[in-house]
Amino acid sequence: MFGFRLQKRETPLPGGQIRAFIVGLLVALLIGALLLLMVDQNPLDIYAKMFSAAFGSSQGISTTLTRAVPLGLAGLAVAVAGSMGLWNIGAEGQIIAGAMGAAWVARLGPDLAGPALIPLMLFAAAIFGGLLAFGPAIARAQLGVNEIITTLMLNEIALRAVRYLVNGPWKDPDSFNFPQAPALPEQSVLPTLFDRASIAVLIAAAVLLVFGVYASRSAWGYELRVAGSSESAAKYAGISLKKKIFTVLVLSGTIAGLGGGLVLMGSSSSPSRLVEGVANGWGFAGIIVAALALMRPSGVAAVAVAFGAVQVGGLRIQTLGVPASVANTLQALILFGALAAAVFTNYKLTRRSAAQAVTA
Repeated sequence: MFGFRLQKRETPLPGGQIRAFIVGLLVALLIGALLLLMVDQNPLDIYAKMFSAAFGSSQGISTTLTRAVPLGLAGLAVAVAGSMGLWNIGAEGQIIAGAMGAAWVARLGPDLAGPALIPLMLFAAAIFGGLLAFGPAIARAQLGVNEIITTLMLNEIALRAVRYLVNGPWKDPDSFNFPQAPALPEQSVLPTLFDRASIAVLIAAAVLLVFGVYASRSAWGYELRVAGSSESAAKYAGISLKKKIFTVLVLSGTIAGLGGGLVLMGSSSSPSRLVEGVANGWGFAGIIVAALALMRPSGVAAVAVAFGAVQVGGLRIQTLGVPASVANTLQALILFGALAAAVFTNYKLTRRSAAQAVTA
């Protein structure tokens, strides 16, 4: 038995990003079907109900898109950094920071009219998210400190900060001792687009579209890819790695912070007030979204909508007696299937010869 090895393809298979996601989805559905059969559920019936819950009505679509907003912006934040080979694991904390920034502005100007208050709150959210990424950006660019460790640690700092605020100086005196800030001013809540979806959907879509186009067609995006693929090539091309690293990490935090502001200020389906769980795991889920999009900003939107649909469908099937873990398992299976497909887009499995087997 000679075994097998991975051999790099001379030319990657076409449609790598789309192919990887479709393969990942099919793998997840197949394995998920086996799991559902093990718990005495009809896979076709369950999948049909999940799809119907996510896309079968105006309310379902609005809920799916609302969930896709923080998933998409968190995924974009991770993907922007990932385009340069950097890992922003702090999107969760940056979402919290963004929500705190937006809430702070609302406290400062509760009587401002909506057209003035909403932009100020969103601007503050983006700034606060960027500020949380500022330290890791400086440490990575100037000192070479691993950004994975620093961004991850700041998640806990952000969580403790919001916990202090909603249990202390910002605590709502009428909250019956629940840890939460007062409700936002009515004029600061984003206008409803339809059903449960607010204009946060349009704002997030615009941000995703602009970054997707800019990253793929601009000189800045090209420099980003060059710097991420080869440090020596970047230096040869005259690209300042320190400047690029700093800019990309701060920009990544800014995008995630904006997501926090949109979550806080969304329609009736959002908290509409600052609470400890305002981030709701969106930042960590964004890492999966970015990975499924192969760290390409252009693919984040589609993956975010698909993940939002899986989450909405997962909530629906819980009412049918299906364990909540099934939806989480499907998300994980999509990720593993897509990553495996991405590997085989660039590599092929070949059989080792006898000589290779001996030397191995």
